[in-house]
Amino acid sequence: MRRFYKKLDKLISINEFLHSCLCMINVYIINVRILIITYIIALTGGIGSGKSTVSNAFAHQGLAVVDADVIARHVVKPGTIALTKISAYFGNQILLASGSLNRIALRQRIFSFPEDKIWLNQLLHPLIVQESQRQLAAANSSYALWVVPLLVENSLQSLANRVLVIDVNINAQLVRTMARDAISCQQVHDILVTQATREKRLTIADDIIDNNVSVIEVKKSVDVLHQRYLKLAALAPK
Repeated sequence: MRRFYKKLDKLISINEFLHSCLCMINVYIINVRILIITYIIALTGGIGSGKSTVSNAFAHQGLAVVDADVIARHVVKPGTIALTKISAYFGNQILLASGSLNRIALRQRIFSFPEDKIWLNQLLHPLIVQESQRQLAAANSSYALWVVPLLVENSLQSLANRVLVIDVNINAQLVRTMARDAISCQQVHDILVTQATREKRLTIADDIIDNNVSVIEVKKSVDVLHQRYLKLAALAPK
């Protein structure tokens, strides 16, 4: 198996065109090994659904939380190779005066030019996956919470033991996202149409948290699920 991994790594470095496809194969192989030692709950939901609220509630239980969004911000910090490549591709106008990535400008660009979104995904996806797997492998809690906003869109649900979907109505998503990101209603709509539908997420859910209720009620749901996941993780094959 070690020889296979080495050959796969060589193929990735040799063939740029197949990079993203081979990365997905590598992700699957790595996850097979990780699942042997780590019970993984994949948490997902649409934009503005309250994923951070729920993941923070789980984190307060002492769990390892691996958040793809947090990692995505980390891999484009000033001084990283990824940010250097992004600024070379899009130009320095994609940077703030501080040298950090201008996320608003980048978002507008990739929604206007789909080919740029493809290029960006091919750059960042392997980096995010690699760091996600490293953190999941290092998890030392009873189970790990893997926060993946685009779980359904990238067909990654099979890489987790269970899928937890945060469900919320579209009006709430609009209001929350507009307030949080200071963007227009149309911009939120543009994002929503690129994401999996609410119905599609619910079809792959093992568990659902209704986030149309108060924060107190959401935390109660987290407490109940936490106890369930502890039992399931304890029973899982090691």
